[in-house]
Amino acid sequence: MDWMDYGPVWMRRDYWESLCHRWDTGPWQERLHAAKRNRAAHPKKNVHTSGSISYATHIQKLCHELEHAPTFRELFDQTHKRKGTDDYVSKSARMIVETYDKTMTDRYVEGTPQPDLDPGAWVDTAGGPRKG
Repeated sequence: MDWMDYGPVWMRRDYWESLCHRWDTGPWQERLHAAKRNRAAHPKKNVHTSGSISYATHIQKLCHELEHAPTFRELFDQTHKRKGTDDYVSKSARMIVETYDKTMTDRYVEGTPQPDLDPGAWVDTAGGPRKG
């Protein structure tokens, strides 16, 4: 409710107020508190460096910076390494990259064209979906 007076300029005031009231109800508050508990319970899992920036936006930025379409690995590194360093944000991220690289080396012998991303190898390495 603290944000009631700071609605977006593109939205009608009555719509914004109805959304604020809806978000202040039981079901929304229960989700909010459950999400807070989940984030607090797994602090090492909440270390991605991209924040609220979408992968599409990252791809656009990298395309401009690199002057070519970024590879999957360049995108992964951009979103999983600490800014200004070569360190991954977690041991898990480093382990996934190392295992994926080894899997790709094993699957594609020298001289065989290697795709930018092998979805099967990635799922084998990183695991399948964990949510939803």
